[in-house]
Amino acid sequence: MLRGIRHSPYVTVERIPTRGRARSLAWSGDDLVDVLGGWRRWSRAGVETPSRVAWAFPFDQVVTSPSGRYRVLYAERGTKALLIDGDTVTRELNRSFYHATDFDYPVALGRLPDGREVLVHCPEHYNELEVEDLESGQPLTSGPRTPRDVFHSRLSVSPDGRHLLSAGWVWHPYGVGCVYDLERALADSSTLDGLGVAPLHQAVDAEVESACWSGSDRIVMATSAEEPLDGGQPDTLGPGQLGVWSITAAAWLHRSTVAYRVGTMVGCGSRVVALHGYPRLLDPTTGEVVAGWPDIDTGTKDASYGVTHVPTPIVAPHPDGSRLAIAQSDHIAIVQLPDE
Repeated sequence: MLRGIRHSPYVTVERIPTRGRARSLAWSGDDLVDVLGGWRRWSRAGVETPSRVAWAFPFDQVVTSPSGRYRVLYAERGTKALLIDGDTVTRELNRSFYHATDFDYPVALGRLPDGREVLVHCPEHYNELEVEDLESGQPLTSGPRTPRDVFHSRLSVSPDGRHLLSAGWVWHPYGVGCVYDLERALADSSTLDGLGVAPLHQAVDAEVESACWSGSDRIVMATSAEEPLDGGQPDTLGPGQLGVWSITAAAWLHRSTVAYRVGTMVGCGSRVVALHGYPRLLDPTTGEVVAGWPDIDTGTKDASYGVTHVPTPIVAPHPDGSRLAIAQSDHIAIVQLPDE
């Protein structure tokens, strides 16, 4: 349950003025870069370097590879994306038109345990996941496929590169969360066609609103307050709850009923920040809001789907998990997260 919000005196917020809202954010050392805004850059001291390129397409989101070398620029509710290596365009990417305006573009960049950086997306069909080597463009999944009717979205690779998380939906629509073993998928791509290798989907009796990684073994998942599918099973994640799932244990480690709207979540190392309305640092083991910043606007995005498009907030967790940059109308707010 909600136990109150602690506004810690040890938490600081830096504010860097901007000439107009940043369209995207990514860390480059201690600098922040707006790739969609033409590679605008802000130093830690607040010095802004103006844009130097204009993209001839209305991309509105960016995902960055773990090395920072590769980025995918994409239209969140469109069919077009662009893969860049540094500032060089490598190739165009596409997804199926089918209900593309109704759910967020499925794409993730990650690093496998052997060091290869990969692209995970759905280039042909909305329900068919594919893995490609980023450097060569070589497909790493192939063979006969019979995918389930899942609209994949909000793809993310675990920090250790062993698993893939999808927080999408099934018809009519209803939010679902699936996790896949990437090592198995490279040997047998058909393992990407079901609802995941871990029994996570069987342990959820509610609509999945959002999910994110909290370290390599744990997934934090939030559900909506809608009625359960099966009438409320005792060992499942129910409506209006926040849960921590362990891949190793194949079980819920923690489940808490919360009285606030979680919305989109972002992992900052092992910590989790909920972004509905304003950023809240959560303790996912209890559901407690550890700290909150009501003066920072993060919109009302929750699920990855919906006929009415609510844009995903422009945020960038620092690679070391210590801070979170959030685009505002005339500045960038950088929240220094409290120590764990």
